[in-house]
Amino acid sequence: MANLLTAIRLLIAVPTALGIGEILLLSPTVLLILVLVAMLTDYYDGKVARFTGSASPRGQLFDHSTDFVFVTSCLAGAAYAGFVTPILPVLIVIAFSQYVLDSHYFYHEKQLHMNRLGRWNGILYFVPILVLACAGLPVFTEMASILTAAVFVFAWLLVLSTVLSILDRAMAPLNIHVHDKKKS
Repeated sequence: MANLLTAIRLLIAVPTALGIGEILLLSPTVLLILVLVAMLTDYYDGKVARFTGSASPRGQLFDHSTDFVFVTSCLAGAAYAGFVTPILPVLIVIAFSQYVLDSHYFYHEKQLHMNRLGRWNGILYFVPILVLACAGLPVFTEMASILTAAVFVFAWLLVLSTVLSILDRAMAPLNIHVHDKKKS
């Protein structure tokens, strides 16, 4: 059941990204529904996996990979439409690749090894997507330019926090080796 929730998010990634990138492709209501479905499935898939006892390193990788595909494709659509800097989706690719490779090669773990800033970034990447989906609704017509400007600024803050996360993860091996030497 948990993997089904994750798969739903994976299936709606491309239509949602296209809806953000090509404003008239989807109605604002449909776009918002897709974004909310993605957020709800992201919230509940892990809870369902733990409740049913089906949580596993592979399930975690599927969940995080799906989150990566969803937010990166949606933010790439937003970059295409000029709402966010194209640097952000590129940095997300770098950060996620580093996350997966470090977890496997440096920490030698079957499950992904998260850091606090990376976890918060993963959550906050959904914010500009949600705000852009809301900005297209008729109720927000008068505020649309303010919302899109806020998304642009927030995306730059995410660029900064993503760079910091990448640097933090790159420095982690050095911190562990220094800590190990102090123990000796």
